[in-house]
Parts: sequence; C-alpha cells; structure tokens
Amino acid sequence: MEDKCYSVVDASGLVAGRLASLVAKRLLRGERIIIVNAEKAIITGKRQRVVEWYMKRVSEWRTHYNPERKGPKIPRRPDLMLKRMVKNMLPYKKPRGREALKRLRVYMGVPQEYANVDKLVPKEAALQNEKVQYVTLAELSKLVGGSHG
Repeated sequence: MEDKCYSVVDASGLVAGRLASLVAKRLLRGERIIIVNAEKAIITGKRQRVVEWYMKRVSEWRTHYNPERKGPKIPRRPDLMLKRMVKNMLPYKKPRGREALKRLRVYMGVPQEYANVDKLVPKEAALQNEKVQYVTLAELSKLVGGSHG
C-alpha cells in the first residue's frame, strides 16, 4: 500500500458535511486521510425532506441541454456519497484539488489493515444537539435505491 503517514478517521455518528469540510482542509495541506465507517455518518434534517432533496438531485438532470440525462451521476453508495461531499469542497479548477482527492480513501466498515489503528474522531464534526432529527448515509442509500451490504 502507500506510505505509512496517514490519518484514519472514524465517521460513526459524525455530521457528514462538517466531516467533509474538515477532511478537505487537511487534504489540501498534503495529508493522507482514510475514512472508515462511512455508512454511519449522518445528515441532519427530517428523513423525508432529506430523501426528497437527494432524489431531486438524482432525477432532475434532464434539461434542454441534457435531454438524454447523461449528466453527472449522483452516487447512491454511502462511501461514494461521502467522497463526493469531500470532492465538492475541493478546488476544481486547480490541479491541487485533484491531487488532494487522490490522497483520500473512504471505506464502508473497517478494513482489516486499519482495525488496530488509532482512529481520529474530530469533535468539531460531532452532532451538537441530540434532539435534532437525522438520517445515516446507510439509510439514505437504501431509501434512494442504492445497493450496499
């Protein structure tokens, strides 16, 4: 595998958008980041509203300019959802954003080689208010027709 200077981040119970912004900043600094348990990251909001918003993004790419709906494919697997969130927070017109994305790995569950590694849990990405409704990326994936297991 690659060299041993990397950080392993456990996404269990962390807000996906906050986690993605923290990871994007660290990637731009040149760090290698590995995210495990991506399916346990959460998106805050009522379940129905989150699912409707995501399905709107998946289904509404048909426009006058794009009649065959070949446009950007929106991922439905939890690990790819989280990776796309990080990708959208990186600069896209400069090659450093592309290079930063190459230093990111996102996994569902914990792979065997990272099972005994100390995992970072950034408290900035933790859920602030326990009363807020949320949906995990695994539930969202299942509700929008993704297949993971």
